[in-house]
Amino acid sequence: MTKAELVDALSGEIDLSKRQLGEIVDLVLDEIRDALVKGEKVQLIPFGSFVVKERQKREGRNPKTGAKLMIPARRVPSFTAGKGLRDAVAGSKKRAAPKKR
Repeated sequence: MTKAELVDALSGEIDLSKRQLGEIVDLVLDEIRDALVKGEKVQLIPFGSFVVKERQKREGRNPKTGAKLMIPARRVPSFTAGKGLRDAVAGSKKRAAPKKR
């Protein structure tokens, strides 16, 4: 789902223009980004949590030449799905049990 598809889906549920909904989605995403930049954890219960993780510097290899190189330490955003999201996704595709032979 793209941001435009999300706005379209919300427009069927909320009595606001697509432009207004797009601005609201942008504001929410900006707030999440700003909190992560500050190093804060963002919890959207039961959806999930966004956190910033610190990656240590490590040795890597250039896949083309095989030469060793140092990959610098950095901060990366991480998302952990909440129980509500995990349960919804797990129950979304009911598969038939495989036949035993």
